[in-house]
Amino acid sequence: MSNSTLSYYNQNAQNFSDSTLNVDMSVLYAEFLPHVTEHGHILDAGCGSARDAAYFKKQGFTVSAFDASAELAALASSYLQQPVDVKTFQQLDCVNKYDAIWCCASLLHVPKAELPQVFLNLQTALKPNGVLYVSFKYGDTERVHNGREFTDLNENSLTHLLSHTQLKAIKQWQSVDQRPERESEVWLNALIKVVHVL
Repeated sequence: MSNSTLSYYNQNAQNFSDSTLNVDMSVLYAEFLPHVTEHGHILDAGCGSARDAAYFKKQGFTVSAFDASAELAALASSYLQQPVDVKTFQQLDCVNKYDAIWCCASLLHVPKAELPQVFLNLQTALKPNGVLYVSFKYGDTERVHNGREFTDLNENSLTHLLSHTQLKAIKQWQSVDQRPERESEVWLNALIKVVHVL
């Protein structure tokens, strides 16, 4: 995440958290959770307000969370009622730890050139039968918007990125933003699993 993007979230943490906490994510949960081991360990990576981590916790899953923004992580920790680490995707360095990793609107701030290594980090952190959920704003450019840097992906660019890993998208689909006044924004969603090479 660039310094300008990180500064944006640190300076606007409360407003960002407030604007996302009550967004209805039930349709995405319904796609993701059937692939997660019962009572499994889910990492909410780039958790923002911890809205999703809190939901998973209520469903009986073990939850860990991190965010690159120290200000957001502090708010998330309070909401989740457990510590939230301050770190980036590039600093994710665990092995076979999680049954599932949830990257909702968080990988989109990773520069495109760094995404191949980040996907390898995610692959390594997943248990052998784990599942990864990711979402990006739909497109194929790197751009700056309101002080934040975005990497937009479409189905082809995501598939190409995953070709350098043992990860494979088992489902990709588009959805519209659930926040008020954001209905025109289209998202690329994907469920991804590790493909075992014999």
